[in-house]
This record gives sequence, structure tokens and C-alpha cells, in this order.
Amino acid sequence: MSAILSLLIGLVVILAITAATAFFVAQEFAYMTVDRSRLGARAASGDAVAERTLSITKRTSFMLSGAQLGITVTGLLVGYVAEPLVGQAAGEMFGWAGVPQGTGILIGTILALALSTIVQMVFGELVPKNLAIARPEPVARALSLPTTIYLRLTGWLVWIFDQSSNLLLKALGIEPVHDVEHSASPRDLEHIVAESRRSGDLPDELSTLLDRIIDFPDRDVEHAMIPRSRVGVLQATDTLGQIRELMAREHSRYPVLDDDEQILGVVHLTDVLVSTGPDDTPATELVRPATIVPTVMLLPDALEQLNASGNQLACVVDEYGGLAGVVTLEDLAEEFVGEITDEHDPEPPPETLEESDGTWVLDGDVHVDEIERAIGHTLPDGDYETASGLLIATHGALPDEGDVIVVSIEPASVLASEDEQLELHAEVLEVDRHVPSLLRLTLATSSPPGTEPGATADPEATTEPEATTDPEATAEPGVTTGPEASQDEQEEQR
Repeated sequence: MSAILSLLIGLVVILAITAATAFFVAQEFAYMTVDRSRLGARAASGDAVAERTLSITKRTSFMLSGAQLGITVTGLLVGYVAEPLVGQAAGEMFGWAGVPQGTGILIGTILALALSTIVQMVFGELVPKNLAIARPEPVARALSLPTTIYLRLTGWLVWIFDQSSNLLLKALGIEPVHDVEHSASPRDLEHIVAESRRSGDLPDELSTLLDRIIDFPDRDVEHAMIPRSRVGVLQATDTLGQIRELMAREHSRYPVLDDDEQILGVVHLTDVLVSTGPDDTPATELVRPATIVPTVMLLPDALEQLNASGNQLACVVDEYGGLAGVVTLEDLAEEFVGEITDEHDPEPPPETLEESDGTWVLDGDVHVDEIERAIGHTLPDGDYETASGLLIATHGALPDEGDVIVVSIEPASVLASEDEQLELHAEVLEVDRHVPSLLRLTLATSSPPGTEPGATADPEATTEPEATTDPEATAEPGVTTGPEASQDEQEEQR
């Protein structure tokens, strides 16, 4: 009977030690994964448990040292308890079956260690770890009081071990960190938003809005401005009558330039409406001082300058002092929510439309970052802002209608092989003002060895002899169809 009693006592002690191990493991993972910002909000509202839990998370290194001390001690205790209690008792019970005492104790000890190891791993390590990761806040709150008591009782011992490890790190030239940084950089936020979008936790519209908000502080005025080629301007010699007719058809604000393209100011619709002068009054008598910003100014600074001046339009100048474009409050708002259409817009805003076959049709003035969001890949950096600028920079010349330009995409992983290299095939559908105005984009893998640069990965498209008969089509690297290629060749390449 003493053997059975010893066995039962040993099992109870093992279970108690396992529960203690589970406490320390859950403590370690819960306080490392709990959302501090949520705890801070609850603590600010008067939640005492949240305040106590938050105070533990502010001493990450100390808490982890205490948890590791507890896990180490309980792990050692299991070994000391399993052999004398469970192993000896099991050995005696094997002796009842005629097994020699020494052999029985050996078998019992092995079984006891195996049982205690399994129980420790499953119930002392894995279950509390997974529970703490799945429900960090409830677990952290539930453990806050016993954790506080434990750290106060063993704090002196934890401090000794903690300081010893810190001295060793300093001897190696490493400065110890006593708290884990829970703040996130803009790049971290981008990754969080991207992962949440891929997992389905964030809808596409919300993730795009968050992406734009994160990117806004790093964008310059050139990214948001309306370029000079699309800006309507007034000359110094324009008259009040002409301005009235123009504003009745188009916009309510216009920059005024002299013969040397110098900015004289801005004419507002309100000034035109209240003017009592004759129709031949020159524009120079109606101008207001213009808010002028450089192309390289960051958008938050431009927004601050517009708000300070009380103007809704700023003239953008380049490094040579010439008018590069204009930027309005609406343009800055569009950096967050996308294109805004109003009654003054003569045509629909640029869009990125995905077709059913996995291609995208878009205007040439769509920004590169919007293309990256649409295709899910990062495009090469360069001195350009729009899709047409990317194609011109890649092609090295002004492309013609029908040209297909190939843009190499950097692999997302350094482990990607050359065969997995992605390319963006951009077909120029329309040209306006000498630059691409309508494009069709297609993602494809890189060309197999021995094929022409930029050739389609479709084997049927690369085996036809007609695909290389036009020398103009293969003269430029990255161009698969030239302006004089036959219609059959272009259709085949598409």
C-alpha cells in the first residue's frame, strides 16, 4: 500500500509542478504579446486590473527573467520528484509481478521520466503557450495579481540573475535593453497593413486608405501636383471679359504669367464677380499674391503653408524658377482617398481597371504607387511619378502606340531563382502629347534563356518566325513590338 500511496503522491506533485510551469510559460508569452495600447486605454478609464497588467509589461526584461527562473526551477523539480517517488513506487509494484527489484526500479524510473516529460511538454509548455498567444489580454489580466506577488517575493533573486546577465552583455560590448520596443515605424505599419490585407482582416478599400495615409508624409509636391501641361493659365494681357468667359466654362482660379513665364499672382472667381471695372480691365489688376512652393517640398509642409495663407491653390516651381504645375487642397485630399470627381472635371479621373484575364488598363498619368498597390509588387525607383514616366525611363525614348515595354520587377525574396523573375509588360494603347496616355499592363515571368529580351513567356508566341522579322521590334531591349510591326505580329505578342 505504501508503494501505491507514494505513486499517487508523486503523480499529484508532478501535476502541481506542471501547473506551476504552465503559469510561468503563460506569463512569459501573454505579457510579450498583449496589446499595450489597449491596456493603456483601459487603464486610463480606471480599470485597476489593466493598470496592474500594464505595469508588468513595462518591465519586460525583469518579467522574463522571473518567468525563466520559475520554468528552470520547476523543470528541475520534476526530475527530482519523478525518480524517488514515482520511479521507486513503480519499481516496487513491478516486484509484485516477480520482476527483480533493481530492474523494476530502472523500468519505473524510465516510465516516470517519460510520463513527466510528456505531461510537462503538453500541459506545462505547449497548451499555456498557445493559450497565451491566442488570448493574450485575458490571460495577462488573469495572471497579473499572482505575477505581481511572485515578482515581489523573488525580485531580489531575479535582480541578481538579471544584473549578472547584463554585466556579461556589457563585457561583450552589448548594451542591455530592459524593455521591448512596441512602437512601429512607417515601414512596419506598411507590412502590418499588407499582411492584414492578404489575410482578409482588412478590406481592400481600407488597406489602400491606410497605405496612402502612411505614405503621405514622405511624398513631395511633385507627386500630387497637376503638371504644367494640364494647367490652364492666364496671360498678363488677358482682359476681365475673357476671364469671365473662361471661368464660366472651366475653373475658378488661374495663375497669371507674364511674357517671361514669371508668376504674377492668381485670379480668383470671387474677385472677378465683385469687380466693377470694364471688360478690358487687364488681369494684372485682379491678381492676388500667389502661394508658391517648390516641387521638392513635402506634402505636410505644403498643406501647412496653404492653410496658413488661406489659399486653396499654390503654384509649384521647379529648380529653375519656372511654373511646374499647381497643387490644390483637393489634390492633397486625393492623396488620401484617391481621385475626386466634381462638376468641373472635364473627363473621368484616371483609373486602374483590372480585366478578367489578369491585366490592368490604366491612364498614363496614374501614379506609380497606385500601380504597385494594384499589382501587388514594387516597381523600380526613378526620377518619375507616373506610369508614362516609368515607361519612358525604361524605354529610353518616347514610345509609340503599339509598343510593348518590359519592366523588370525585383523579386520579393532573395531566394527566388532567375526563372521566377517577374516582368511587367506594358502595352501602349494610346499616345497624347507625345507620351503614353493609355496602357495595358500584364504580369509575366522572365523570358527563358535564348529568347529575345522582353519576349512573352508563352511558348507559342516565341516559336513563330514572324515575331522576329521586324528589326525595329527587336532593336530596343525591353521592346517586343515596334511602331512599324504588322498587325498580326502585334496581336501575337499581346
